[in-house]
Amino acid sequence: MLPSRVTPGDLRAMKAEGKRIVALTAYDRPTAEICEAAGVDVLLVGDSLGNVLLGYETTLPVTMEEMLHHVKAVARSARRSLVVADLPFLSYQADLAEALRNAGRFLKEGGAQAVKLEGGDRSAEAIERMVTAGIPVMGHIGYTPQSSHVFGKNVVQGRDVDAALTLLNDALALEEAGCFAIVLECVPREVAQAVSERLVIPTIGIGAGAGCDGQILVFHDVVGWGAGATLKFVKPYAQIGETLRQAVSDYARDVREGAFPAAEHAFTMPAEARALFEQELAELDAGCGE
Repeated sequence: MLPSRVTPGDLRAMKAEGKRIVALTAYDRPTAEICEAAGVDVLLVGDSLGNVLLGYETTLPVTMEEMLHHVKAVARSARRSLVVADLPFLSYQADLAEALRNAGRFLKEGGAQAVKLEGGDRSAEAIERMVTAGIPVMGHIGYTPQSSHVFGKNVVQGRDVDAALTLLNDALALEEAGCFAIVLECVPREVAQAVSERLVIPTIGIGAGAGCDGQILVFHDVVGWGAGATLKFVKPYAQIGETLRQAVSDYARDVREGAFPAAEHAFTMPAEARALFEQELAELDAGCGE
């Protein structure tokens, strides 16, 4: 019997009961299976895959087709976790009808159970259209990577009173529009807690302190698999990157030194077939010498 799928309603119930929500990004089958085995509640197929997997400097170049490719892989592999697909840049901002179609593709073609998009009050109309069509939507405010050129070096959002109140109003607008949860990214913990206390729907923090109803991080950051310095809000639980680098280095050394493959890594012919093969080779070699 398959495990019961986590639903948006379950997340709301978890908030009401004071249970913390565990979320992680996932971009492929192995990651999804590891997260499922650990009981992760939400798997976000984030457009951060552009930075993490595809080599882009930002999330902006990521396309719908690239996202769908990875959403399908995760959705095929997850049986319990709620799979949320990230709508990439310009897939929902320009036209409401296009936004609805793209969100629907993630459910219809990708197999996800919900979508996520960035922006506060400005995204409310698109969210309402999606929710009305039966598409669960997760919001995302604070630092929104698709607006990285606007923010510049100002990563933390909501540090002054006006900005903090704007975040609160955006969160309330997203709840009113029908979001089932909101990601709060790089927000002062005082602001994140105030927002969380005033919403019925759960907040999921990333760099937003312990006052949120749940937490999300990029899988590769959690396991220490990737380049660059560890961000302030990340706690690495392993150093898989170093383990992988050492494994590949050892493999390259063994190949160059002739230590791999050894006899135990090779297949052999049955003795009778080998004898006949060697006989055939001997006759071929003799013929070549004539």
